[in-house]
Amino acid sequence: MIIREKYLSKIRPFYDQDLIKVIMGIRRCGKSIILLQIIDELKQKGIPEAQIIYINFEYEDYAFIKNDMDLHNYIKEKIVNKDKYYLLFDEIQNVENWEKAINSFKASKNVSIFITGSNSDLLSGDLATHIAGRYVSFRTYPFTFKEVCELKNVTDKRDREEVFDDYMTWGGMPQRFILTDEIQTRTYLSDIYNSILVKDIITRFNIKDLDLFNRIVEYIVTTLSQNFSAESLSNYFANKDDREVSKVTLYNYLEYMSKAMVINKADRYDVRGKRILNGKYKYYLTDLGFGQIMNVGKRPQLGAYLENVVYNELLARGYDVKVGNLENGEIDFIATRFKEKIYIQVAYILADDSVVDREFGAFKNIEDNYPKYVITMDKFDFSQNGIIHKNIIDWLLEE
Repeated sequence: MIIREKYLSKIRPFYDQDLIKVIMGIRRCGKSIILLQIIDELKQKGIPEAQIIYINFEYEDYAFIKNDMDLHNYIKEKIVNKDKYYLLFDEIQNVENWEKAINSFKASKNVSIFITGSNSDLLSGDLATHIAGRYVSFRTYPFTFKEVCELKNVTDKRDREEVFDDYMTWGGMPQRFILTDEIQTRTYLSDIYNSILVKDIITRFNIKDLDLFNRIVEYIVTTLSQNFSAESLSNYFANKDDREVSKVTLYNYLEYMSKAMVINKADRYDVRGKRILNGKYKYYLTDLGFGQIMNVGKRPQLGAYLENVVYNELLARGYDVKVGNLENGEIDFIATRFKEKIYIQVAYILADDSVVDREFGAFKNIEDNYPKYVITMDKFDFSQNGIIHKNIIDWLLEE
């Protein structure tokens, strides 16, 4: 595995601080590897192994730790002096009332604490008030395309195109890159996907109508980069299945998928009115491999997949990303990071003048001077009128 410097560089300044380091991300996106790389760096700094305590709560070895008291008692026995201890807890959400134990360690012991979790609401709810204001959080993602090229040591342009096709098809879940064929990859991704649905959604939120839930999940996962509203989805199921589905149920199921980090929700932003438009969103897959395993026998929408890749890359680079709403159209992405703002249009290829006019013309009513990009698969540069055209592979490798 590669060193995930993108994340380590952000976490490293906090290694010895008493703030709780919270690392969140979808299951199997590499959080455990990041913790192990942190452990390696601590050892390189001269921290004795006895002062580094790592627990992965998905291991059967720790199945006896069911709640905060179990965790408290176990760690209490491990801390035998007043030296600084480093506590690293993987998939902490598996421990009931974990926040109470973490808060107790922080208050009473000389420790530096790192935790990971697979729920985006890990730090919400009543119990999380125990550590409010006492943590820093880091969102992690599957491999970016640049990380995949680093992993595979790919530098040749033709090889990059082949790797990108594979990345578009099967996504960036780290462990899939050690598999040798499509059957293994499909099985591996299916296992992750089903584990997320069962453990992080169906069981956690006590979903009873599994048929409806699975239909909604399949629709979202196989219809990438589309505008959704509860009303449009309700009408879809009414027309297709002659089944009435309440908007509240739809909102809840979509929210559950977002909390399990299977999908990410992009708000729509009214560019002229400078406000968020409630009730209409776009949803993007956290990993495109899930779309592949669910899209069996269906022709992939390459433009939608490309848009999803760009969205995920912007998140991985630390941008806040919204969909821009214009009076007569939309901007695919408005991405902000600190004082930086960029506008992005995504298309598969600029096939003719009408497509060029559509993609570049989307910016004509944007009155500010922030950078504007059109990102496609084209190998020729169509930049014009101050709008920058980028080949997606080149753009993905820039940062």
